[in-house]
Amino acid sequence: MPTSFRLPRPARAWLIPAVLAVIAGCSRDAGESPAPAQFSASSGQVQPAASKAVSYYAAARFADQVSFGATPALVAEIQAKGFERWIDEQFALPPSKIDLTPIVNYDSQIREQGDAAYRYSTSQVWTSFLDVPDQLRRRVSWSLSQFVVVSMAKVEPYGGLSYSNFLQQQAFGNYGELIRAVTMNPAMGVYLDNLENRPTSNECRWCSPNENYARELMQLFTLGVVKLNLDGSLQRDAAGKPVETYSQKDVEELARALTGWRMEGNYERTDYRRYDRELVPDPWRAAHDRGAKTVLGRAFPAGVEARQELDIIVSLLMAHQNIAPFVSVRLIQHLVTSDPSPAYVARVATVFRSTSGDMKSVIKAILLDPEARRGDQIGSEGTQFGKMREPVLWYTGLLRGLSCKRALKWSDVETITTSSQRPFDATSVFSYYLPTDRAPGSNLLAPEQRLLTAEELSWRLGGGLAEAVKRVGADCDASPFGRAFSASPAAFADLVNERFFRGAMPATLRQTLIDLAPTTWGDTPDQKAISLLLFALSTPYYGVIR
Repeated sequence: MPTSFRLPRPARAWLIPAVLAVIAGCSRDAGESPAPAQFSASSGQVQPAASKAVSYYAAARFADQVSFGATPALVAEIQAKGFERWIDEQFALPPSKIDLTPIVNYDSQIREQGDAAYRYSTSQVWTSFLDVPDQLRRRVSWSLSQFVVVSMAKVEPYGGLSYSNFLQQQAFGNYGELIRAVTMNPAMGVYLDNLENRPTSNECRWCSPNENYARELMQLFTLGVVKLNLDGSLQRDAAGKPVETYSQKDVEELARALTGWRMEGNYERTDYRRYDRELVPDPWRAAHDRGAKTVLGRAFPAGVEARQELDIIVSLLMAHQNIAPFVSVRLIQHLVTSDPSPAYVARVATVFRSTSGDMKSVIKAILLDPEARRGDQIGSEGTQFGKMREPVLWYTGLLRGLSCKRALKWSDVETITTSSQRPFDATSVFSYYLPTDRAPGSNLLAPEQRLLTAEELSWRLGGGLAEAVKRVGADCDASPFGRAFSASPAAFADLVNERFFRGAMPATLRQTLIDLAPTTWGDTPDQKAISLLLFALSTPYYGVIR
């Protein structure tokens, strides 16, 4: 892989302590004022607080929460329509889907074919992040995929893309229906082994229940391991210990209730269309345990078929006290802030509970909550509010800011992907990080910090991205940055400020870019501009979405 990016030594020395400050949960330099926006009122000058108009800064901040990166067109659209109208119009858009036909038939046991399918899936996922009109749906389905996980580490690439399309279809529906559909999803059936879940019986003495899906359904998808109050705080017993949500016996009983599902139809091993259909109850009667069961204190009567038993499971989970705060916290973390206040969680969880899990209502409650919008005035955000820009959002933010229609490539076939967060390819069902991960040395929830590693920073600064941007031609447009760089370092800094920093770049960073411009690496103005842009975006000022 190319490693063409270089910065002067003073820049590298400045950057490393700044990145460490982000890991520790620090914010903008104390007392520092941002550089003023360098564009006129007609193009989005920040409005007075009393104005009902959406300022350029507020629209760009909203874009960070609802899309895979602000673009001039998206910011202008949000300003023109306002937050709620923009959300409603996004709800009305049909779900974008990835075309699966190029990999519907291949032999995964032939390495060249398997590699080609994986490369196709990688390129298509990134394109779906960058160049679809239903950005809010795609951002929500990506959020769901990070705690209702299926990974191509175990499922074939076709299955991974099919699951991505499945979440696109489900993202704006009802959470209970999502759980029902996830249980019947073939990719999930393969990934968490529920297709292998069979009771031991006289007809099948070699069978045994598989608890994987039952456990993760409760632990990761709906309830969590300890009981929660409406505001997400832990419930404790008289001794002060957290109260467990479920027991091992509950897992075993739920696994029994989830027995007896199979793929619909018969397909050749190399025909992956099986991932596009729902699982169905196995007609073999011994496949499903029809005995009486008790899960979370609720009695399941004997003699119930698999599909009806699933109805009972969904009803039980949706009625549980935990599901509203549990799901609300995770969606807030992925869209707005990693450490939401109890009051914020309680307001969203109340909407979840009152609407029986209506995702549109919950999403709107998250995005329009007073805490989410409090930072729409420059400098009004709290120092602990916001979220680290996880690698996927960092990369898509760069690409969308450069008007890219697809991800960059090392070659004609090899897509450049993030080093520590490969979409739909997590290493385990626990995804890329735990929602309870905290910033080192603090009590601040900051799950994404786990991915801000030396390897990730090296990839951003030394991964040859500047060279790759130059090669993609019409798929990206670096020329405005090259022209601004040629005009003057100040003009370049102002364009970066507007495009990537909401017109509020800290004065320290702006001056640093101006100082570094004369010695930045590159053979052309475009190369020099992108090299310096990568440096700016690797700083804490861009690395945290506030």
